Amino acid sequence: MARYEVHSEELAGFGESQMSADILFQMGLDSACGRNGFTDLVTAHKWFNIAALKGNKAAVQYRKEISDEMTREEIAEAQRSAREWLSMH
Repeated sequence: MARYEVHSEELAGFGESQMSADILFQMGLDSACGRNGFTDLVTAHKWFNIAALKGNKAAVQYRKEISDEMTREEIAEAQRSAREWLSMH
């Protein structure tokens, strides 16, 4: 799993400092829905977590909903990944 993946050419033009909560939320939706080929709840949780920290209220609800389907270990992995991403960006 990559630390940071831009999932479409549309998002590729945004610099890291310009990543809005809405874009991060959309990345979470893409991961949760399998838009990129497979469902990845760990990655979805990560993006929802970061989007929530940046003020996206819907991300809070989606993060809670998918966490009900995840193990403690998966949630911990998603949280570590979010912290790592935030420390790098």
